[in-house]
Amino acid sequence: MDRSQETDIKAHLMQTSEEFQKLATQHQEYKRKVEELEAKPFLTEQEEVEEHRLKKLKLHLKDVMEQMIHEHASQQVA
Repeated sequence: MDRSQETDIKAHLMQTSEEFQKLATQHQEYKRKVEELEAKPFLTEQEEVEEHRLKKLKLHLKDVMEQMIHEHASQQVA
């Protein structure tokens, strides 16, 4: 699947799938929080742990969304 097709499917899922919308919204929220932490000149130990936790959660959501995109693509082919 090329990047254009993936982008089209993602846009379609954003329009039609409430679950995908929720995942994307949560992913953006984690991304915003990570960026806030990364913007700080120094992180406390607790902030470093939180940054690591948020990055893992963000990656997990990305993986779930990618899986949904690939499942949708395979359903279109079938």
